[in-house]
Amino acid sequence: MATYAIGDIQGCYDSLCRLLDTCRFDPATDRLWLVGDLVNRGPKSLETLSLIKSLGPAALTVLGNHDLYLLMVAEGGAKFRAKDDTLQPIFDAPDARELLDWLRFQPLCHTENGFCLVHAGLLPQWTTTKARELAREVESALQGPNYAEFVRNLWGSEPAAWSDDLAGWRRLRVIVNAMTRMRFCTPEGVMDFHAKGELAGAPAGHLPWFEAPDRQSADAVLVTGHWSALGLKITPNLLALDSGCLWGGELSALRLEDRALFQVSCSSAEVQPLRL
Repeated sequence: MATYAIGDIQGCYDSLCRLLDTCRFDPATDRLWLVGDLVNRGPKSLETLSLIKSLGPAALTVLGNHDLYLLMVAEGGAKFRAKDDTLQPIFDAPDARELLDWLRFQPLCHTENGFCLVHAGLLPQWTTTKARELAREVESALQGPNYAEFVRNLWGSEPAAWSDDLAGWRRLRVIVNAMTRMRFCTPEGVMDFHAKGELAGAPAGHLPWFEAPDRQSADAVLVTGHWSALGLKITPNLLALDSGCLWGGELSALRLEDRALFQVSCSSAEVQPLRL
């Protein structure tokens, strides 16, 4: 049995299929850990979502910002950008409601055997145990009877920092933004959502979230994606797997048991123009 952690797919279904073949993935014995952002921008979001759902317990995904955006658009909580999005085939699918309901029942964060799977990262003051507790609050809202109201109140970047005193939608929004959108933060955990580029482009007073001093989750191995400009980054306690498939890079899988790396190049039909 092997566990393969895979970076952001974002609708690059053809590359995903080639990567699974390269890994010789067997759903009867192996597992996939997906860092989120299954959908959007790539040409086959529907096919990607359907495939991962069909794998049942052989595939574990956490929610990424594009996955949550899909849920927000579906409930009127975000404006459909249309020209950038490749979500319409999902909404048009005969099993659209089933796919969306499956997606909203996926975790925001997963911890197991010293690993923590999360799309973007964790704030410096959060242990992985604390992060899992906070993720459960968001999951309860996503899976509960007031789900539509929750996603309609999710959009926004404020507050930019965590406080145990936060309540309501503001509390849940900080948790979601940290785990699905964060790249840079101050040593105290104040997040910046404007800078999206390489490490050299860190805003004044900010640093990559994983370099925050005294980060409380440093005793675990964090498995993340989200940051294509960072690229593949493998250290003792960080497996950052977004190697920019959508932008002409590679789709990457790392076998957690021995850290063997598998990659395929993005197919020409999937490559999106880089945004300057």
